[in-house]
Amino acid sequence: ENWWSNLHSWSILESLKATFTVAALFLLMSWDTYAGGPVGGSPHQHTRQPIVTGTSVIGVKYRDGVMLAADTLASYGSMAMFKDVERLYKVSGSTVIGAGGEYSDFQKIQTILDNLTSDDQNLDDGYEHSPSEIYHYMRSVMYSRRNKMNPLWNHLLIAGFNKGKSFLGSVDLIGTAYEDDFLATGFGSYLAIPILRKKWHSDMDEGEARALLEECLRVLFYRDCRALNKIQIAKATETGTLISQPYSIQTDW
Repeated sequence: ENWWSNLHSWSILESLKATFTVAALFLLMSWDTYAGGPVGGSPHQHTRQPIVTGTSVIGVKYRDGVMLAADTLASYGSMAMFKDVERLYKVSGSTVIGAGGEYSDFQKIQTILDNLTSDDQNLDDGYEHSPSEIYHYMRSVMYSRRNKMNPLWNHLLIAGFNKGKSFLGSVDLIGTAYEDDFLATGFGSYLAIPILRKKWHSDMDEGEARALLEECLRVLFYRDCRALNKIQIAKATETGTLISQPYSIQTDW
């Protein structure tokens, strides 16, 4: 009887030992996954190329403010997959941004800017970050992510109006930043900039600015296979910021 009791106790201990071993291995694998460590010999990887992408964003200053324009297509590789994607975003009452490149990274940027805006509101001191401050903040964010070899795969245009002055700046995925009176990203930097150089002038009214942006996007629809004729326009003026509903421009194709 003592022999049988000892054997039974030994079997229980071996079962418990095996159970704890399996549990420890499971926790170790779960921790590696959470911490970004290697699991099964696979290294932790960052985004090496964009997957779902938007193409050009175009911006111009005009007499009463600044205006951005972009189409609503997000391509999955070479497939025109999502045709109702909004790539213009209202940051605050004085600032709007537009983005080309990886759309999920643009959603991350929206979250970053939402947190910044929430901090302004929570302080409740009446202060709001200016377009220039948003621009310099995003330059730092993009450059920091680039230095970590995990860039946000976007090219941004930041537009705004503050204290009687229009602002228009560009920030790309490695933190290169500059300002100008008219800017374009993606294929627009090759196909739209020549049109803007020829037709833009500082005393344009809102109607002329909109017509010029529509002309640029029309040319891009003809020449860029990742573009669409369904677009959005955003503006920032002394009265605030506004983003239009998507609409189709007339084309002859």
